[in-house]
Amino acid sequence: MKNIITLYLLSLVSISLFSQTDSTSTKANNVWNNLKYDTGVTLKSVGHSFTSPIHWKSDDFLTAGGIFAGTGLLYLSDQEANGIFLKQGSGAPKVLKDFGRYFGSPQNFFLVSTGIYGFGLFTDNEKVRHTGILIFSSAITTGVIQSISKTVVGRARPNSGNYNKFEPFSKEAGFHSFPSGHSVLSFTMAHAVAKQFDNFWAKAGIYTVGSIAPISRLWANAHWLSDVGLGMALSVVVVDGIDNFMNKNKFYTDSKPKTISWRVSAGAGTIGMIGTF
Repeated sequence: MKNIITLYLLSLVSISLFSQTDSTSTKANNVWNNLKYDTGVTLKSVGHSFTSPIHWKSDDFLTAGGIFAGTGLLYLSDQEANGIFLKQGSGAPKVLKDFGRYFGSPQNFFLVSTGIYGFGLFTDNEKVRHTGILIFSSAITTGVIQSISKTVVGRARPNSGNYNKFEPFSKEAGFHSFPSGHSVLSFTMAHAVAKQFDNFWAKAGIYTVGSIAPISRLWANAHWLSDVGLGMALSVVVVDGIDNFMNKNKFYTDSKPKTISWRVSAGAGTIGMIGTF
């Protein structure tokens, strides 16, 4: 989590330094003012994320219950799923494995997200700035949650123990499995970017790319299926919550609400979440 906050602050500082070298003082002032404004939006959005459970309604509790129930079902299948993904991983293309490992790391994640935000800042594109701040705010929020969860839960990774082995507050990386940090970061970016498109195929392509890191962690025997599932679900919920907050307060006039409507679907021996967008 320290890496996430440090990289975010460094990105803001570096952008501000670059803005001072602009040959046009008016443009430089505009960049600086937008940067200060966007920083304020980020702080407000992160604060809203952590205080929003106080104002949860019945639908919100139903969604949370569905996520916990779905994670529980995945947990029961972790051992079997692990064997399946290990077999798949032995024949998976190396380029996909490498992409998943590097894209899901905090350093590379923030290089990409800073690039997105920096483009919007220097071109004065409000929609792209909105997307960049949505990614930053969501990543900080999910980063804090998953860092605390990993330490408190202390679940063993597949290469460190059985799926039901736990050592809470362990300092060993082998017991920081739940949820998957790579899955959280990669799917946070994928969902935030996909929300900016109306085209189904564009969304599908973005979500496919965002799923490579989570799947690669299963191939690498670094996480259980329930680690990955919860990480992706957490990303979707946090991104949607922050995006709704930003749109409701009209922080960016060029952006428009793009939300996913979630409902719990239950059937014979199954339970899951269905999203309509």
